[in-house]
Amino acid sequence: MSVVTTETHGLVTLLTINRPERRNAICKDTALALQRALAEFDGSDQRVAVITGAGDEAFSAGADVNNLPELWRCIPGVGVATDKPIIAASAGWVVGGAMVMHMMCDLAVAADNTRFSYPEGRMGFTGGMIAGLAARIPHKIAMELILRGKPMSAQRAYEVGLVNEIVPVGRQVEAALGMAQELAAMAPLVLRTIKRFVGRSVLPQGPSEQMAATLAELGRVQSSRDIEEGRSAFREKRAPRFEGR
Repeated sequence: MSVVTTETHGLVTLLTINRPERRNAICKDTALALQRALAEFDGSDQRVAVITGAGDEAFSAGADVNNLPELWRCIPGVGVATDKPIIAASAGWVVGGAMVMHMMCDLAVAADNTRFSYPEGRMGFTGGMIAGLAARIPHKIAMELILRGKPMSAQRAYEVGLVNEIVPVGRQVEAALGMAQELAAMAPLVLRTIKRFVGRSVLPQGPSEQMAATLAELGRVQSSRDIEEGRSAFREKRAPRFEGR
């Protein structure tokens, strides 16, 4: 069974983290699969994506400590840079790195049982990208969530601007798809331009986010056909034939 499933609903793509037996924890394979799915979405004619987790117990329990991922790979706008709108649809727990994924989406729908938690201060590790939360909700509230590790309810998240809508449990994907269909009917160049302006010129990027974006850029070169062609040409003592891919 795929750890990430992809469905198309007209011009909307639904991406589901599909590890309900592990509360949709993100392992290495999941991060890579979600990165590929986001890249395929960005390169397609699809206009809007919705990211969710299988079932209603958890959007995601965060990084799988038994198979730690490079979590930045599956963070929207970081592991895959895209100007297309992305909506989070959550239910149950949204923990650690999953909170980072959620905050980097453009819009969010939460079931009324959603709970946000960032317990890394009690666990002794962090990727640091959560610092961007302080640019997206009021500073003191962000710091309480990050430093004290106290869970935040869906209602509180709505009040402070972390989610746009609260719906009954089981309706979160339906509501997010409805929101996505509204966006898909709008002028895509306008939506992408606005998102790009916000991402590049309005919201600040923390050091971890900048580092991850740099790794993503370098990764595209390191996994390209051109790098293999360059190596082959060097070994064969011939001029390389680069394709820009």
